[in-house]
Amino acid sequence: MSAPVALNALDVAALRQDFPILTRTVHGHPLVYLDNAASAQMPRPVIDRLVHYHSFEHANVHRGVHTLSQEATAAYEGARDRVRDFIRAAHREEIIFTRGTTEAINLVANSWGRANLQPGDEVLISELEHHANIVPWQLICQERQARLVVAPIEADGSLLAERVVALMGPKTRMVAITHVSNALGTVVPIREIIAAAHSRDIPVLIDGAQAVLHLSVDVQALDADFYVFSGHKLCGPTGIGVLYGKRHLLETMPPWQGGGDMIRTVSFEQTTYNDLPYKFEAGTPPIAAAIGLGGALEYLQGVGIENIAAHEARLLSHATGLLQSLPYVRLLGTAPHKAAVISFEIEGVHPHDVGSVLDGEGIAIRAGHHCAQPLMKRLGVPATARASFTFYNTLEECEALARGLRVVAELFH
Repeated sequence: MSAPVALNALDVAALRQDFPILTRTVHGHPLVYLDNAASAQMPRPVIDRLVHYHSFEHANVHRGVHTLSQEATAAYEGARDRVRDFIRAAHREEIIFTRGTTEAINLVANSWGRANLQPGDEVLISELEHHANIVPWQLICQERQARLVVAPIEADGSLLAERVVALMGPKTRMVAITHVSNALGTVVPIREIIAAAHSRDIPVLIDGAQAVLHLSVDVQALDADFYVFSGHKLCGPTGIGVLYGKRHLLETMPPWQGGGDMIRTVSFEQTTYNDLPYKFEAGTPPIAAAIGLGGALEYLQGVGIENIAAHEARLLSHATGLLQSLPYVRLLGTAPHKAAVISFEIEGVHPHDVGSVLDGEGIAIRAGHHCAQPLMKRLGVPATARASFTFYNTLEECEALARGLRVVAELFH
């Protein structure tokens, strides 16, 4: 067995060669891609895996007796096994493929929610949530005459476990909470929240879309009841996501969508449903995207999530120091435990203008409300500019961001 790679030992220059898009120029400048919280870029091995599938293996999965179908099925189900191993789930049937985090949350809200929520019940979320972890719960609460309860954050963007626990009452039926804030990078103390919820027999759904590339996730150690994430945040394709659910919970939940593959028998009088995980995968699944996700997880396991986290911590520290030194920049979300995300504003300049000027310098950031309008309201701003980093970013790109913000300031001040 080879020795483990030491932390902080990433050869970033070599890793960057795996990402063709990083060789691009934008408006005559080398691309500085700092929009990783929206979508991380795909490395060449993932692109090659997708091309190989489409070129030589493309067929529909399950039930086909011909060679192509059997090969596609083996690759698709192999991706499920890869996901199980990546998040350390106990059983492969606990891995449900969806179109993304949003669909995974909607699946739980509609299936579990309809089966369990009664008038007067409560679903507990936080002010940090992405719209995908707000709106599905609003909809099912309206339908079931239940109530959405929101845990407040601190001024620095932290979410204290005791704030969440204090709102768990006799009517709380579900806690749905983010692991890492997409807008601020806040890392939420989900272990304490899950333990407190379980002591009250309350299940917990964790939105892990922003966590899985940056933190080592062990769903069994966390004891999460549901954990959801998207492939395109993990250097994989769009259109693929994962719902992890504890087997005993998934078995009691009714199907959310009906169609092919989620059935065992169908008659006009009655339908019986397939076993897990297929009960929740109606119709032709996102075969190529799932295979691509499997390839992305294999690539990331080779890099090492712990190594990624250590490198991103260096980037976050360096970029934060640079931006704090600029008198016209105000950081929003300065929690002590953060992923490599920086939200900021420049006095008197709309975030969209900040993003446009930086684009002219070849720097890609995100500007807007980040699908977190209630959080923006809590912060007292309509929007922020957001730079988000990952393992293929460099300290020099942090410095390019600071230089770009000086250009913004010169244009508007």
